[in-house]
Amino acid sequence: MISHIDHIVLTVRDIERAAAFYARVLKMEVVTFGEGRRALTFGTQKINLQTLGQETRNHAGIGSGDLCLITEMETDALLEHLATEGVKIVEGPVAKSGAQGPITSVYFNDPDGNLVEVSRYG
Repeated sequence: MISHIDHIVLTVRDIERAAAFYARVLKMEVVTFGEGRRALTFGTQKINLQTLGQETRNHAGIGSGDLCLITEMETDALLEHLATEGVKIVEGPVAKSGAQGPITSVYFNDPDGNLVEVSRYG
């Protein structure tokens, strides 16, 4: 019935600060859609950004996001890149189980406290 996830939404305090972080640290493209909404794109995926209360149909909270992103970058190169960008590692590298099998994961928080897991298969 379901083929894939189209997009997810992160609730943040400051959309432009969050967009700048993801563009700088994870090289995502920042785009504008709809009536001035902001999103992050990478590959065929999208992360929409919203502020608290912007969407009244959900029970969003700032910093409650937890997402896993896949990279082809070697783990050592990823750690070096994150260190260069001043990102504090919360955990990892550590072996985990991804949707398609074993992954090696590195965890950190974005400026709003959302947990970001960057993982590599193989």
